[in-house]
Amino acid sequence: MYSEWARDEIHIDRLEVFAHHGVYPEETRAGQTFYVNAVLYVDTCRAGSSDELEDTVDYGAVCHFIAGWMRSYTCKLLEAVTGRLAEALLLNYPMISAVDLEIIKPFAPVHLPFEGISVKVHRRWHRAYIGLGSNLGDREGYLSGAVEALRSHKLIELRKVSKMLVTKPYGGVEQDDFLNGVAEIETLMNPQQLLEALHEIENEAGRERNVHWGPRTLDLDILFYEKKVMETENLVIPHPDLENRRFVLEPMAELAPAFRHPVTGRSVTALLRELGDAE
Repeated sequence: MYSEWARDEIHIDRLEVFAHHGVYPEETRAGQTFYVNAVLYVDTCRAGSSDELEDTVDYGAVCHFIAGWMRSYTCKLLEAVTGRLAEALLLNYPMISAVDLEIIKPFAPVHLPFEGISVKVHRRWHRAYIGLGSNLGDREGYLSGAVEALRSHKLIELRKVSKMLVTKPYGGVEQDDFLNGVAEIETLMNPQQLLEALHEIENEAGRERNVHWGPRTLDLDILFYEKKVMETENLVIPHPDLENRRFVLEPMAELAPAFRHPVTGRSVTALLRELGDAE
């Protein structure tokens, strides 16, 4: 899993697999040969000392897993085959922290001279911190449901959950007190995909977005996504103004007191202390 991440490499070159992937019916019906190149990022230090297979990734087993997966599923696009197989490798082999995967289609129906068409992807685990909040109805129930939804999502590994705190509303809208906490996760999703997954969980809890900073059954926010700094129309990371939000900093300090804000460079502990001084 996440390890900032392991830089040792195990290479699998030109693994030959006969499978049934392609846009055209004749490709999925008759099948064709594919070649697979993979770089598995693994910490090999323990295996280097112990000389025991159990302390590393069995590349023979990985080869058979790749072949079996490609024969068991049918995708139209090479992009889908490559991306889904990369995720499957990371989900099935916890010692692999990241993977470079290339799938080559040497007999693609291009009708021009070429050596091969391929798609190459890089996939790895990412650590993120998710803010949890609720101030409508069964607050404990909504939050426990959100935690369970994170735990059961196939592309998320739930690592830690803070204690839930009773906090006053933020933003000036008159409403009931919140229950707030933070979850630490590892995910194979990029920030936008993660945001969409969180919105799905909120919608299942009956979340309505009628009043900005208004009451809500469930509020899930991406606080940090590794050290990433980004801003799009619907997503800002790190979460805006979190350095002034005690209901974020206190549970964050419980889970990751030394984590540093990627913009200010201040640790969560320092931000919490400075907020206390300001108050």
